[in-house]
Amino acid sequence: MSYRLYGYWRSSSSWRVRIGLNLKGIAYEAVAVDLLAGAQDAPEHVARSPLHQVPVLEVARNGPPLRLVQSMAILEWLEERHREPPLLPPDADGRARVRALAEHVNSGLQPYQNSAVLRWLKERHPGTEQAWVRHWLSRGLAGLEAAVGARPGSFCDGDAPGLADCYLVPQLYAARRFGVELTPYGRLLSVEAACAALPAFQAAHPDRQPDAPPPERRTP
Repeated sequence: MSYRLYGYWRSSSSWRVRIGLNLKGIAYEAVAVDLLAGAQDAPEHVARSPLHQVPVLEVARNGPPLRLVQSMAILEWLEERHREPPLLPPDADGRARVRALAEHVNSGLQPYQNSAVLRWLKERHPGTEQAWVRHWLSRGLAGLEAAVGARPGSFCDGDAPGLADCYLVPQLYAARRFGVELTPYGRLLSVEAACAALPAFQAAHPDRQPDAPPPERRTP
């Protein structure tokens, strides 16, 4: 069984999956889908991802390849197929708790910064998109700070990185891109620092991806 990950260097959703694959020690081939150039709309990619999105994890096996979409579904599939090291706690209560933290980012934060949403705002209400995203990200991060702050350990839930950390790290990166002040979220920043010390997170960083453009050519 071999893995191919279709993604984009600065896509939060692609980044989450890279972290998960790295944490589990799973080798994969990275295939760039240039979102700025519209490669997500090419027929060959739409055949892989009907919603024109990344990431897509393609699993080669006997017969037709399995193509998985949506970061949460991909990471849950990896958790079921590759149990060690676990991304979720062993008990049902713990799994629900960690899934809720991840969904706080996946459903409660990321949609407000989605490029399609911001493009729609820019076209109809020019100049409001930055205030929009800063408002909603600040509000969501405050809630996540409270939720994670109640948990012991160096990471979002304990002393080992897991599913929630795969979601937190890309989200903080995105918040900085949009100029969100992160000083109030000391617990989240502490978790981010613990993650940044691990090779699995370092290798998944956007700047380390083969399709990352030179700094002088990057858009804000």
